[in-house]
Amino acid sequence: MSFDTEEMNYINAWFKEHRITEVECLIPDMTGNARGKIIPADKFCKEQGMRLPEMLFIQTVTGDWPDDESMVDPREIDMVLRPDPNTLRLVPWTADPTAQVIHDCYLRDGSPVDIAPRSVLKRVLAEYAKRGWQPVVAPELEFYLVQRNTDPDYPLEPPVGRSGRPERARQSYGIDAVNEFDPLFEDIYDYCEAQQLDIDTLIHESGAAQMEINFLHGEALSLADQVFLFKRTVRETAMRHDMYATFMAKPFEDEPGSAMHIHQSMIDTATGENLFGAPDGGMSELFRHYIGGLQAYLPATMSFFAPNVNSYRRIARHESAPINADWGTDNRTVGLRVPFASASARRVENRVAGADANPYLALAATLACGLLGIIEGIEPRAEQKGSAYELPFGLPRSIEDSLQNLEQAPESLHDLLGKRFVHAYAAIKRKEYETFFRVISSWEREFLLLSV
Repeated sequence: MSFDTEEMNYINAWFKEHRITEVECLIPDMTGNARGKIIPADKFCKEQGMRLPEMLFIQTVTGDWPDDESMVDPREIDMVLRPDPNTLRLVPWTADPTAQVIHDCYLRDGSPVDIAPRSVLKRVLAEYAKRGWQPVVAPELEFYLVQRNTDPDYPLEPPVGRSGRPERARQSYGIDAVNEFDPLFEDIYDYCEAQQLDIDTLIHESGAAQMEINFLHGEALSLADQVFLFKRTVRETAMRHDMYATFMAKPFEDEPGSAMHIHQSMIDTATGENLFGAPDGGMSELFRHYIGGLQAYLPATMSFFAPNVNSYRRIARHESAPINADWGTDNRTVGLRVPFASASARRVENRVAGADANPYLALAATLACGLLGIIEGIEPRAEQKGSAYELPFGLPRSIEDSLQNLEQAPESLHDLLGKRFVHAYAAIKRKEYETFFRVISSWEREFLLLSV
């Protein structure tokens, strides 16, 4: 496949301007982590298409491979990687001038590798573009700061701040609690500014040393890239301050879980009009059907919002996380919250996704659900005006149930996300669950060893 000369000229000029000596060539894997190669800048400029094996996209979080590998070429073929110049950024924490650039993956005939998470999101966005629409999203990402922990059998603990004491009480929206870690957050903001990551508000969340960063709203692929890079940045910065940052959905037994709330709306690409707002300030027909699609398809796509065994510890009653796909106006107990807003800012907030979700796949899934609702004209259920925490569970409660829902979902969902991708994703997650299930927990040893 041929490469765009203008794009490569732009990248070469950018390297010279910033005196780049090394390049981190990144691709987001199925978990949402960075894979790729680090190569000298002069070699990058000469090389027309870095290669990596396609098998990389079916590797599990433990480094294993699914028992079913039928969705990939048995020859373990190479992919051709093409840099996206829109993602070109500095790596601000390196000693030598280093660039990072996210790559898209292609087969040798030029077709996209459809099991790559970035390709999945682009596939969904293309369906919006066909209709003259563009989704607008704004993620809100929660995470915990914890003491360094090198023993996986030892429970996590909050880190020590500038007061010399670890945080014990819950400090929701506490200003002084955030200031305990001022040096860390100053570096995070500096690193994000250097990478042009559009982060907005920083708040202290409910848990001990639990924080939330809000992103400015924008185009979905750009925001997925930014969340991908932000998570990497926060983990790196925390380690430089002798602590860890974790995006596990439920790292503490007695603290709230961490979410990735996704605000989403849709504009007409020709006029810039928000298509979710009605002239009278209410909900447009498109918006009603979008919410109807989210309600109808969230159970089938749950494994993209809760991709790990640990994810489902967060989806529990009275854990500050939704347990169903009800919707409500300014109601934080539901899975789908519609904030008070003018017609031009009308949006829905998906509160189901965990912080551990792959941002590309979580955005692809939520946008796919909404689009199918519009295509199929699905009407939403009645608005929930009380606490949805008291209602029955409406979402799967385990990764097993979620994968079964995904595999049994209507063909329309599989076609939109890509059938080969759905096959690969389910095989990976089943392998991860089987690996987890082989581990005997401390709870089993404590309560069953001499009692059964």
